[in-house]
Amino acid sequence: MKLNDYLKQGKSYIIAEMSANHGGSKERALDIVDAAAKAGADCLKIQTYTADTMTLNSDKPYFQLTKGHWAGYSRYALYEEGTLPWEWQADIKKRCEKNGIDFLSTAFDFSSVDFLESLGVECYKVASFELTDIPLLRYIAKTGKTMIISCGMGTKEEISEAVAAAREEGNNNIILLKCTSEYPAKYEDMNLNLIKLMKADFKCHVGLSDHSLGDTIAVGAVAMGAAVIEKHFCITRKDKTPDSDFSMEEQEFCEMVSNIRKLESALGNPVYQLSETETAGRINRRSLFIKSDIKKGEAITIDNIAIVRPAHGLHPRYYYDVLGKIAVKDLEAGDPLEGNDFE
Repeated sequence: MKLNDYLKQGKSYIIAEMSANHGGSKERALDIVDAAAKAGADCLKIQTYTADTMTLNSDKPYFQLTKGHWAGYSRYALYEEGTLPWEWQADIKKRCEKNGIDFLSTAFDFSSVDFLESLGVECYKVASFELTDIPLLRYIAKTGKTMIISCGMGTKEEISEAVAAAREEGNNNIILLKCTSEYPAKYEDMNLNLIKLMKADFKCHVGLSDHSLGDTIAVGAVAMGAAVIEKHFCITRKDKTPDSDFSMEEQEFCEMVSNIRKLESALGNPVYQLSETETAGRINRRSLFIKSDIKKGEAITIDNIAIVRPAHGLHPRYYYDVLGKIAVKDLEAGDPLEGNDFE
């Protein structure tokens, strides 16, 4: 049964997120597909990126992670370790089809969208950290396919901007996911009742991308009207990856699916708010950075700037506005692009 069938029937669509749990092994990736199907997942999700599409390979402090679950990594090294080779993804999609479950991927830049289009995907996921990447949202929206957009760290205004961008491109096939961008997320930060408010405010289906431990929050979200539930999934947490500590094993996922299907009620508070951790985590979003040196008097072009993580530079909404502007000083690769750098 496809996503739209679940939405029409008012049933929650349950996604198993592989993320980095493949551990660099194609065989393990395919085993995860099999296990997710056996556990009752409706869909297996991966992520389509390379380290170069996520950030810059720079030793500068902007690109070093010093706090949180991934402290000690450089951003580039983290994404290098977590990336799922693109040449595996067609086979993963085929394995999903063989198991009778859907295939879904998160697209992180234009090239990943183009690649996923070549695979014939039916739907796109947008990660919370890319909620403010308006050019990416518009690019995906132009495909006309359903967009599942995670809203972790998002204010009401930022979610509104993302939804408006998709709808201005003629795409009304939008599902928002309430998300608390903590790894793992604390129960007291989940605010499940916001799901109802998001449905009323944005006039679309709303679900939950859940990084909390166990299934309590996912089950509760369904009582709040969640149309989609997404949980990280692994074969075993003994196989250590960047995401294994907050991922569900097969039996746990199976129990969650069973509990969701039997769910009747849960509580929460319908208020837009960010936790302290989320507020601090906003710096990990994308912004405009200089990716190759720009001399004073040279023009800013698509070849010398990029929309990458973290968010020390100009907001991605200004990407097209700055193209063609003339640098008023020498600009060094790896530095954020700021408003006083150009005419």
